[in-house]
Amino acid sequence: MANDKTPPSEMIRVPTALIAVVRELSRLHRQGHTIALLQGLEELISQFDSNIDIDVAPSSKSVLQLELKLETKLDVMTKKLELIERAISSTRYNSQPKQRRQAHPYQQPQVELQALPPENLAPRLGLSPSSLTTERENKSDKEFLSWTRNRDPRGIGWEFHKKDGLYHPVK
Repeated sequence: MANDKTPPSEMIRVPTALIAVVRELSRLHRQGHTIALLQGLEELISQFDSNIDIDVAPSSKSVLQLELKLETKLDVMTKKLELIERAISSTRYNSQPKQRRQAHPYQQPQVELQALPPENLAPRLGLSPSSLTTERENKSDKEFLSWTRNRDPRGIGWEFHKKDGLYHPVK
């Protein structure tokens, strides 16, 4: 009679994105749909690679290989997330205002910006050339100048000259 007991449940870690799915699978299992679930999972997995024969028993080679692949990918993702977290936290602590250096007497002057064609200005403003043209056509000259100044990485405004078809910087 002691052998008739159901074995205790195993606690497993599941990626956050899969929690709802695992809960639903657990609910269906408790309702007695285990065989149908296993068959459905086998069909689903075989759609990813129709050349393999899958045994979805927990101790099967396919399941163990899948677990190993998932663990490896999760480890890689965890390490990358840790690196990102470290980078974010280090920028928080290192983002104190820096003291300005004194201008070097022989410092070269900044390069003067030249007029740009739409295909060169658009990426600078984070746009496609066609959307740059649309914005220019839908705004007054003054609005367009202000709008480009707000989008430009150096805060430079741009105006379009019809005679040469180029955008010219405005300080």
